[in-house]
Amino acid sequence: MWTIMMILLISLLIALFEVPYLRKNAMKREMLVFFILLVVATGLGIAESLEANIPNPLDWITFVYKPFSDFILGTVE
Repeated sequence: MWTIMMILLISLLIALFEVPYLRKNAMKREMLVFFILLVVATGLGIAESLEANIPNPLDWITFVYKPFSDFILGTVE
């Protein structure tokens, strides 16, 4: 419970610190991307604190490139 509250507090502090700068110097698209990434990162942080099973992005990369790797290594030997 406390970790979730701390994650939300830190996310709020990040938003309070960055939003004034983004309003002055950035386009609306950049602000939208900032908020999307902040929400995703906050959600992942909360899920990690609840010990949810979050897939590793490297597993997807390995799944995609493994057949190519096997083919290349099979032709070398």
